[in-house]
Amino acid sequence: MTDAKAQTQSAMAREIAEIPAAAERLLQRVDRFAEIAERIRLAQPRMVVFCGRGSSGHAGVYLRYLCEAWLGLLVSAAAPSVVTAYRRPPNMRGALFVVISQSGRSPDLVTATEVARKSGALTLAIVNDETSPAAAASELVLPIGAGEEHAVAATKTVVLSMIAGARLVSALAGDEQLNDSLQRMPHRLSEALTCDWKDWAERTAAAPAAFVVGRGYGLGPVREIALKVTEIFRVPALGYSAAELRHGPRASVTSATPVLVLRQNDEAARAIDELVQDLQQDLQDDVAPSIFTVGGTAGMLPWIGDGHPACDPVLMLVPAYRAIEAAARRRGFDPDRPPHLSKVTRTL
Repeated sequence: MTDAKAQTQSAMAREIAEIPAAAERLLQRVDRFAEIAERIRLAQPRMVVFCGRGSSGHAGVYLRYLCEAWLGLLVSAAAPSVVTAYRRPPNMRGALFVVISQSGRSPDLVTATEVARKSGALTLAIVNDETSPAAAASELVLPIGAGEEHAVAATKTVVLSMIAGARLVSALAGDEQLNDSLQRMPHRLSEALTCDWKDWAERTAAAPAAFVVGRGYGLGPVREIALKVTEIFRVPALGYSAAELRHGPRASVTSATPVLVLRQNDEAARAIDELVQDLQQDLQDDVAPSIFTVGGTAGMLPWIGDGHPACDPVLMLVPAYRAIEAAARRRGFDPDRPPHLSKVTRTL
């Protein structure tokens, strides 16, 4: 890339393009993954608690499915306000408490981690800044090494947090197939960068509201894409499980509310396919397509083909990010600086 071209790109676009190389560097840290996995094995946690806000929270949702499906451990999401507002710290003995954060500086996440450690949890920080307060509060630190992100909307750190957690799960499970698939992620991420989801992004940017749908391993990425649509396009977007959409929200899906559907090739695929068929039947009289599917033989949007079902939803973030960034610029929005947001969000 020439210097002139780099200067005309948004920081968000540059950071998305850096994801494959950053993932390759992360996955080379074999010793760090092995060391942390051994510490966790020795602790024999009875459950895992994920703590994160926004995009980092979505990484926790993704990792919840991996921990429960591959490790057989019960997983919960932390509620930091229980500690910071209500001051009722729960008993964390026997738990693995995992804080996920780009900056590691939000006071509620730091306080929740400190209290979890004092309450008996083994604490692990998956962070970009290994010198951050959240890292200092944790016994174990897994740095993702994304480098500095300049765009307010996180992209590189989100993908790397998911990959780091998945790699740790593969080490704990001793699953070579998952590990091998993760090692192929940098190449497949590069391929995913070539997928153009402009049609979906343009429809979504012009819509009054939008939906993003998936299931299982796809739920965390689904919620992450919905957040990026909301903060960058300023369009209300809801990320739902394919099962949850049937419990009421389906009534709000119309030709005016585009739906992006992520499908990985696993046991959840049938439910996704059946939902897509039902939504298409609901909207059969509409001229313009409003259901955009990814994955499988019937996928509408360009895709690189099915790979490991635990990896594909993470890969799908890349073309979604690219499409959102490009459509935002075409509409005169600054994808690097969404309104009312800052790079470090300090909540308590």
